[in-house]
Amino acid sequence: MNNTETLDITEIDRIVENVGRGADTVIAVLQAIQAYYRYLPDEALRRVCETTDITPAAIESVATFFSQFRCKPVGEHIISVCDGTACHVKRAPVVYDAIARHLDIEIEQGEDTDTGDLFTLQTVACLGCCTRAPAVRIDDVVYGHVRPNAVSQMLEDFLEHEADRRTKGRERKREANLASGEIRIGLGSCCVAGGSEKIRQALEDALLDVHSDVHVKHVSCVGMCHQTPMLEILLPEQQPKLYAKVKPEDVYGIVTHHFPPGDPLARVRTSVTRWLERLYTDDGRGVVARYSIDVHDKPVAAFLSSQRRLATEYCGEISPTDIKEYRRVGGFEALRKCMPVRTGSVGSPGGRLSPEDIIDTIRRSGLRGRGGAGFPTARKWEVVRQAPGDPKYIICNGDEGDPGAFMDRMILESYPYRVIEGMLIASLAVAAHEGVFYIRAEYPLAVRRVRAAIEVCEKQGLLGHDVLGSGHALHLRVMEGAGAFVCGEETALIASLEGRRGSPTYRPPYPAEEGLHGLPTLVNNAETFALVPWIIRHGADAFASLGTESSRGTKVFSLAGKINRGGLIEVPMGMTVRQIVEEVGGGVPDGSFKAVQVGGPSGGCIPASLGETPVDYEALSEVGAMMGSGGFVVLDESDCMVEMTRYFLSFTQLESCGKCTPCRVGTRRMLETLNRLCDGEGKPGDIEQLEHLAKIVKEQSLCGLGRTAPNPVLTTVRYFRDEFEAHVEGRCPAHKCKRMITYVITDQCIGCTKCAQECPVGAIEMKPYEQHEIDSELCVRCDNCRQICTVDAVSVE
Repeated sequence: MNNTETLDITEIDRIVENVGRGADTVIAVLQAIQAYYRYLPDEALRRVCETTDITPAAIESVATFFSQFRCKPVGEHIISVCDGTACHVKRAPVVYDAIARHLDIEIEQGEDTDTGDLFTLQTVACLGCCTRAPAVRIDDVVYGHVRPNAVSQMLEDFLEHEADRRTKGRERKREANLASGEIRIGLGSCCVAGGSEKIRQALEDALLDVHSDVHVKHVSCVGMCHQTPMLEILLPEQQPKLYAKVKPEDVYGIVTHHFPPGDPLARVRTSVTRWLERLYTDDGRGVVARYSIDVHDKPVAAFLSSQRRLATEYCGEISPTDIKEYRRVGGFEALRKCMPVRTGSVGSPGGRLSPEDIIDTIRRSGLRGRGGAGFPTARKWEVVRQAPGDPKYIICNGDEGDPGAFMDRMILESYPYRVIEGMLIASLAVAAHEGVFYIRAEYPLAVRRVRAAIEVCEKQGLLGHDVLGSGHALHLRVMEGAGAFVCGEETALIASLEGRRGSPTYRPPYPAEEGLHGLPTLVNNAETFALVPWIIRHGADAFASLGTESSRGTKVFSLAGKINRGGLIEVPMGMTVRQIVEEVGGGVPDGSFKAVQVGGPSGGCIPASLGETPVDYEALSEVGAMMGSGGFVVLDESDCMVEMTRYFLSFTQLESCGKCTPCRVGTRRMLETLNRLCDGEGKPGDIEQLEHLAKIVKEQSLCGLGRTAPNPVLTTVRYFRDEFEAHVEGRCPAHKCKRMITYVITDQCIGCTKCAQECPVGAIEMKPYEQHEIDSELCVRCDNCRQICTVDAVSVE
């Protein structure tokens, strides 16, 4: 619906009735309106102001602050190109340009929708599918490893998917028969971006064809994102069989290999299929041999052996929203250890932990907040407990805005009950009775699964007015973020929960003392809460035995970028940067390891020469970086550190709330200088000016975003000064900055015409069997010609 002429006022009234009329509901109301109309029609907004306590000024303030709100009509489908760090280094901007060209969208003229109003094109900060970079989402369908020269196939596939979704009505319901075995498939966001949804469909079709009632389990994140799509086959009294990088057309062969059909006609089809496999495969072993992997193989073992799963316990084994499975592996046992026993009830408290005991256990474990600065968790809990005021609130910060990070997304998608259990234990410790999950709207799967888990917990008495008959109450709800990176900062997050712009406030007072609605509020991120049940079950000493003296336990990282084995990893604190890159990640695919960017856009770039730096809070800080939420993006020699610094500054400058001058103006001035350097217009003194501005912004900014925004500038200038000096001279050593490079076809060209066929702008004239030439005036530096050339005849100068 793209116009207000047919706007249904009764729908607006229904939204208001469901969401609420208070001034603090403005964000949720706008989100509901946009979900229905796909943008914010003026008539709808006027109706909201007429029927609620929300003012026009509040709507204008919020709608212009949060990037996800749209004030003009959009196409039937929305294409979101991820420009997170991992996607950026994998050429996401080139993919964006290729889509715009294919759809004839004049981006430079301010357009974002094709002439047929079918597609609207936009960029998003991060889709959380960093291991599938570059990633693109069209509506709710995610594509990974998108190539610029394959965008037309992607769009065609999406339209076919839509047509199939609307018309497919084949019955898929079957009774599970666990006795015959089980097939596990990961359906987290990264898995889906890798093609797991198509594998699931092919699996369902194959099982129906062979009349098999084997149980198919949708499991949590498998961690090995570089191997998706994956299938795991479990048969009675046999070792599990794992299949990686499976293709839809080969699922039938895998299924019939392990689950022979009982139907005679199906048996004949299977025999023919296997005969064709032997005929057309080089090794003669068929699909089973091609896709099966052994967890003891050296690459797989290297990826797994250095890890220690605590927050991600039972990775790839349990179904995310199946509470019976969570209980089977020890779920809610920690909660029962902490749950008070109502006076007069049968039984005794036994060895239950009091609120003071809970906090003391967390203190002795050494757990520090996993959301950024690493503040001691127990100290924050104690402040909230002792602070006067009622009610007290608890917030799970799932607004994981760091491009290149997807730890919280994976934890919320895969372990919603674990996080809920951690929040329940924390609520007992601090005497909180109201709680909120604040989750990025860009993580729709996480939102759905958390809401489903909350509903199940409410039905089973784990949430509500009387948790497990103890007299303790905890009510949880989900609030979706609206696209503001600064809302990862706890005071900005609280402001948006109250229906205001997400602007940070001066501290003290801290939210632990005066937070949501001016009352004591505990804010921790998803990973922190996910670790709490493990600590309570296994004891403080078990957790404290891992990690380093000042950074105890494990840390979950999203390992992405130029890396062979990207994925979701959990390793003990203190592992070195080089160990993570080379031992766990298997090193870089091409070239050599140059640097790693840790801690998101506000983190720092650590060079390979400092690869022995331990990954803990203090060691990272000493080299100019920060732990952040856990993004770990690897860069190689083809990456330009000046261009990467510009990318980070463009992100933080765009996401600055603008409240304080040092951040608002300082980041803009630094970005202007970096733009000149990348455009070949640098001048003497630019480097010194960057350092000067960075120090001012770092020292004088109001919140954590402003104080950490200069980190990429300070670390790259510190460790890669020679590259900055080259840019002052008008050179880009990595041949990455488009204004300073030229594509040339050498005399090695054999005239195969592949480059001319792949050129999206016709800059190469097709001359069969002759040396080709590139028109530099038309060339858009998309790199297609160099990548497609089979004889390396395209050089960059």
